[in-house]
Amino acid sequence: MSRIGKKAITLSDQINMTIENNIIIIEGPKGKLSQKISKSINLTLENLHGNKILSIKTNDDSKESKKLHGLFRTLISNMVVGVTQGFSKSLEIQGVGYRSQMDGHKLILNVGYSHPVLIDPPEQISIKVENNTNITILGINKEIVGQIASKIRAIRPPEPYKGKGIRYKGEIIKKKVGKAGK
Repeated sequence: MSRIGKKAITLSDQINMTIENNIIIIEGPKGKLSQKISKSINLTLENLHGNKILSIKTNDDSKESKKLHGLFRTLISNMVVGVTQGFSKSLEIQGVGYRSQMDGHKLILNVGYSHPVLIDPPEQISIKVENNTNITILGINKEIVGQIASKIRAIRPPEPYKGKGIRYKGEIIKKKVGKAGK
């Protein structure tokens, strides 16, 4: 049995949860998320001392259900955190002349190419730009927030000699020494 899967998820009063045809729908103050659940996973909702507690169990001891046990517990936990607090990723732009700006809902990046790069995020994602070099991606779905951050970073990943490019906030880049002169 999965160690992560054994942990119960505590739901606050702000969260409404429904299960229909192996699809779990979680609604909270920030929005609504849904996830399809495997048939080998059982969800039970209990009320203990005024708190709603969701526990996840497997139907059998097959290898497949053991694999999915911890996965679905983590996915559901991320959904609960997303609809209550939300997720964010921060990116930094380093380099002379590299900058970013918002044009309505679209992000415009000037990162050393002959043309500006436009990024149109999905509707559930919001992007904020502070002082042209710091980008913050906000949303309720952890997977989509991470994908958009990765997509933006892939436009100009940090290069190993000077460190120019787009990096995650706090990311450490191993720099190479470069060419030795005579």
